[in-house]
Amino acid sequence: MRNTRALTMIGVALFLALAAVVVAAQWIAGQSASNSNRVAVALLDISMGARITPELVHMVDWPASSVPPGAMTDPKALEGRITRSNIQRGEPVTEGKLAPAGTSGGLSAVVAEGKRAMTVRVNDVVGVAGFALPGNYVDILVNTQSDSGGDQSVREQAISKIVLERILVLAIAQESNRDDTKPKVVNAVTLELTPEQVEKLDLARSVGTLSLVLRNQIDPKSANTGGATKSSLLDGVPVSVGQPVPGTRHEPASPAPVAAAAPAPRPAPPPRVADKVEVIKGLERSSQQF
Repeated sequence: MRNTRALTMIGVALFLALAAVVVAAQWIAGQSASNSNRVAVALLDISMGARITPELVHMVDWPASSVPPGAMTDPKALEGRITRSNIQRGEPVTEGKLAPAGTSGGLSAVVAEGKRAMTVRVNDVVGVAGFALPGNYVDILVNTQSDSGGDQSVREQAISKIVLERILVLAIAQESNRDDTKPKVVNAVTLELTPEQVEKLDLARSVGTLSLVLRNQIDPKSANTGGATKSSLLDGVPVSVGQPVPGTRHEPASPAPVAAAAPAPRPAPPPRVADKVEVIKGLERSSQQF
């Protein structure tokens, strides 16, 4: 009898303990579900300009208090979307990293709204020895001749001037990968510009020689320079006599005044011939001059 009662008590205790565990587990699951969201996360590394497919992303629980702004929570909204930047494995997929819905793939999906992509030819020097990589910012320098304004008396001179500042490099050659930090010497660089900057760059490359100047990515300051000319390079250098000052209008030297010719000397008068008289006295003969 006692054994039966003890077993009954043990069974009731086990049942109550199991019920408490089940209720606690359900309560904890409910709390977790209310404090987390399902967020799309990259399952593999996704390159810029790629089309997202179901094999590239998966949904994971993410704490509701730390969900990134613009995180994608609907997997159907991701189908066919194009990435406008690289997405690393395990990184949440956000709206800011995607091109607008309906955009086709390729570099055109990366170009920001209101901007244009333009490619310029470069070499190992113009391209900053290959250090201008996608994602970097560059200034564009042009070397050309100054405009005389139609004045034939004004001589043109060479000038170097920064014409565009803080221009984003979209791609080098046919590559748009922004993860590679190794310098690459290429023959073409694609830049992102406004329509006004496109016109200015097209004119600059037709009238002079272009150079890319790599700049700090977080430096927004403008240079506001007046350009460099020969006169500014040789500022303070003495100029030899007879040579024009570089960068200035050269006026021809006035001819030196011709000295008046000295009057020819008068010819000396012929020597005067003295009068000579011969005197004869007897056998003696003598002469006298007057």
